[in-house]
Amino acid sequence: MTLTPQAPISEHATANDTRQHRGFGPRVRRLHARIGQAHHQAEGMDFSRALLEGKATAPQLAALLRALAPAYALLEELAPTAAAGLGARELPWADLARTAALGHDLALVESVPATPDSAAAAAWCAHLARLGTQAPHRLLAHAYVRYGGDLSGGQQLAPQANAILAAQGLPALSFWNFGRPTIALKQALHEGFERLQLNAKEEEELVDEAEAAFGATQALLAELDTLA
Repeated sequence: MTLTPQAPISEHATANDTRQHRGFGPRVRRLHARIGQAHHQAEGMDFSRALLEGKATAPQLAALLRALAPAYALLEELAPTAAAGLGARELPWADLARTAALGHDLALVESVPATPDSAAAAAWCAHLARLGTQAPHRLLAHAYVRYGGDLSGGQQLAPQANAILAAQGLPALSFWNFGRPTIALKQALHEGFERLQLNAKEEEELVDEAEAAFGATQALLAELDTLA
């Protein structure tokens, strides 16, 4: 499948897509309606376009993995407890977890020259740690955005990333490979989020934070573009 920079790569890409997913529950529909534009903006950033066109570099991809690893480690430490405390005990955290895959992939790209530590990733991790103790429902918004993206657009980014690495004699990544079919995992993710027991204020804050999560992503993407 050939992608163009203008082509949405996931179901989050436009708010109108929400209307086409009748199986979504009310909370997931609200999340998608809010984050559609932010996701579309992230997909239009220079690094995103370069990756879609196969023009990103191995150092950029290695920097992405190195930036994501500590954030996913925090999410996977804090999010299951946060969700259970809010009544959602059946989310498929073990199948969603990316930390082991990231560890595997970081070893694969160890030979790729290091780049400066990501200030955007450090700020994001500090924010996640605060949310874990102060606003667990907001933390879960980041989990939804990250895993939802990995299961959707990430599945289309993976072949592009692997082709870039293969051209440098490097193996394919495991980051976007899940042990279960992505359709089933997305459904389980959606159902788990519908079970969260939130009051009206927390509901609004969950949606607000999902949009803010894309701000963290955009800051990271902007950094990666400077490495081109």
